Amino acid sequence: MRFTSEQRLDDGVLEREFTLGEIPGILWTPGSASAPTPLILLGHPGGLRQMYPRLAGRARHYAAEYGFAAAAIELFGSGDRPRSAAAEQARADLRRAMEAGEPVGEIVDALVLPLVEKAVPEWQATMDALLSLPEIDGPVGYAGGVIAIGIRLAAVEPRISAAGFFAGSFVPATMFEEARQVTIPLQFLLQWDDEGNDRQSALDLFDALGSKEKTLHANLGGHTGVPQFEVDDGARFFARHLR
Repeated sequence: MRFTSEQRLDDGVLEREFTLGEIPGILWTPGSASAPTPLILLGHPGGLRQMYPRLAGRARHYAAEYGFAAAAIELFGSGDRPRSAAAEQARADLRRAMEAGEPVGEIVDALVLPLVEKAVPEWQATMDALLSLPEIDGPVGYAGGVIAIGIRLAAVEPRISAAGFFAGSFVPATMFEEARQVTIPLQFLLQWDDEGNDRQSALDLFDALGSKEKTLHANLGGHTGVPQFEVDDGARFFARHLR
């Protein structure tokens, strides 16, 4: 891991950009901490620059108000990273099929499963590097999407102690079996009128998740209409489970 820039924000939070091999990322840490802090991984579907305002808002809240470190990385095939021709074709096929009202199951598999296979080891390598820093010692939480990546991480990675999933992306049917292997505490956020995500599929996924402690937060509105208070609700959820 190599830090490439650093700035102290007006709320005292330290924001540092880094690279881990070919993976760009951003780390936010509290302005002052008397002991090493837990870490929250910020999942997202797009490039870091495109998603920065939303990611930084959540990360700064976690760091300034609750004393958590937070980090995000650029997903394979997004932002400044090399594009995947197969993924670009799958996205185009998905848009066409949804507009035509056609089945999308096989297209979702072609788009999401390769992304999960690539992203999960990259997140694990990022955890290795971040948890080696003296100011971070875990435990680790996962917050956001892509929800299929979060499911795989929660199922296979023992360092993740709690997760807040945003049900705003497609999950391949084959991953519902993996969802049954997830046993950590969960908070599951669903936008009731999400135009790009089938509500019943999201509810079926919530039912499939194997955690004995899981909470569904459902709000009216579309994909980008998540109420601001959910950020603080999510932070309090992590405060209960990562402290």
